[in-house]
Amino acid sequence: MRVISNTKKIDRNRKIGLYTSFGSLIILVVGLVLSFQPNMIAYAYGALLVGLISSQVGIYYGNRWGRSPRIDERLTNGLKGLDDRYTLYHYIAPVPHLLTGPSGIWVLVPQYQEGTILYEKNRFRQQGVGVFKRFFAQEGLGRPEMEAQSYQQDMLKFLKKNLPDANLPEVQPLIVFINPKASVQVAESPTPAMHVEKMKDFMRRRLKTQSVSMNIIENVEEVLPQDSI
Repeated sequence: MRVISNTKKIDRNRKIGLYTSFGSLIILVVGLVLSFQPNMIAYAYGALLVGLISSQVGIYYGNRWGRSPRIDERLTNGLKGLDDRYTLYHYIAPVPHLLTGPSGIWVLVPQYQEGTILYEKNRFRQQGVGVFKRFFAQEGLGRPEMEAQSYQQDMLKFLKKNLPDANLPEVQPLIVFINPKASVQVAESPTPAMHVEKMKDFMRRRLKTQSVSMNIIENVEEVLPQDSI
């Protein structure tokens, strides 16, 4: 499997996450100190609010680009072993993570949450994680299926614009939970979703049941970057 990455973007965003995390910690400490002075309460609340918002930004960037193995590294490791017909793009295609190959065109939508991930009443839900960790140590789960649909449409628009006359296969989304402490139980999800450790086997099974001509895949890859930057 070939891996093509935007290493400049990864390094830049790693630094943003680092500086934002340190900055948010300083702001929170300042807010705490100001809270002990009655005439500075308004400033203390303002500092604490800014600090909390900054910490969430730091968590967002840190989860994606700061900690190793990063999200792109976890996805790469999860697919390692696929043959050279597959190409994995990180932060260099029209969507953050894209896999092309005989199993099709897949928009990968990583999620970092730990705990038990369920799909109930038409929504993804997270269980087994304390309130503090859920809100201050990791991103909220949100609506990954909507994020997946948005990326799917972005990729489809790109292909239609750049290959207007091509016979294109369906662009398919795949929600991938990459946290080692995640237990994914989402069989009812209409959007394919799984733990990163099951991705490679999923792609191999897909190849047996619904393969795509490599001529078509090569046409798609021609309008995508072919080298890391």
